[in-house]
Amino acid sequence: MNCPIDNEKLAITERQGIEIDYCPECRGIWLDRGELDKLIDRSDAVSASPREQYPPKSNHESQRDGYGKKKKRESFLGDLFDF
Repeated sequence: MNCPIDNEKLAITERQGIEIDYCPECRGIWLDRGELDKLIDRSDAVSASPREQYPPKSNHESQRDGYGKKKKRESFLGDLFDF
C-alpha cells in the first residue's frame, strides 16, 4: 500500500500486538480497522492500573530534567510510536 500523502510505499511494524503502517518519508501513521480501538482499550487499562511506587523526589527533581527543562510526561504511546 502507498502513502496517501506522498505515494511512498508504507512500511509495517508490529508493536505490542498492534500492527502499524507508517510512511518512512513523511512519518505519517495509519491504523487498520480495529487498531485504534485496541489503542484506546490499552490506554484505559494503563491509566486504570496502579503505577509502581518509587521513592518520592524533591519537587525540583520531579519537574525538571538535568538541563533545567520541564520533563515531558511519558505514556505507553511513546513505546508504540518510537520508530
